[in-house]
Amino acid sequence: MKVQDIIDYFEQDIPAALAMDWDNVGLLVGDRSAEVHKIYVALDVTDEVIDHAIAADADMIVSHHPMIFSSVSSVVADNFIGARIMKLIQNGIAYYAMHTNFDVAKMGSIVAEKMGVSVESPLEITDCQENVARGIGFVGNVSSTTVRKFADSIRENFGLSHVKIFGSGDVQIQKVACCPGSGKSEIDLALDAGADVYVTGDIDHHSGIDAVARNLVIIDAGHYGLEHIFIKYIMELIDTDLPELQVEAEGFKEPFWLD
Repeated sequence: MKVQDIIDYFEQDIPAALAMDWDNVGLLVGDRSAEVHKIYVALDVTDEVIDHAIAADADMIVSHHPMIFSSVSSVVADNFIGARIMKLIQNGIAYYAMHTNFDVAKMGSIVAEKMGVSVESPLEITDCQENVARGIGFVGNVSSTTVRKFADSIRENFGLSHVKIFGSGDVQIQKVACCPGSGKSEIDLALDAGADVYVTGDIDHHSGIDAVARNLVIIDAGHYGLEHIFIKYIMELIDTDLPELQVEAEGFKEPFWLD
């Protein structure tokens, strides 16, 4: 298959048009007419990921977070982004990212299913067509439980070493708001939705304690913690729908360690 054929397949259900205006998605490096026999899937395109893709003899990398985010004025070896771009080109590897378009089209539903949440609506509506609202994150319900039990289930179901909780673990919860990834800016939306608990990542000290003061418990599962399921989801899509392609992926690895 050609690079463009693979892009066309993904964009049937995950169109680039769903991405937020500030985002950078789509084919970021490579030739649309190049042949692809093997895809390497990752959450982030790091130096290590590129080396693994080269070792796997991959022709294309598909990631969630865009490696190229802000404008690039030059591509030179003494800049770490420039060096990555050069390495991809030198090894004939195309690179395609689907970020907030994937968040809108798929991420909320697959995270909610893994959490056991019955979804009522998106947390932040970004697209509405034919009276169907789509957007970032979700608001929904779980069977009444405590914060501690719900947090334990998230940690176990997502294979995490830990989660961070702002608020009491003994609070009874039923309504859940969630923004996979970085969700500090959506705290007010969680409050407006009447959520008992908000699950997200990248919550700083002041945002966390201020949310508790407003009667919202926060479970910070990390930016990687919820979104790493992108990798398995994309691998399974390729295996099922594009069997002529080989696929490998970056293994699960939290991008930090605890001492």
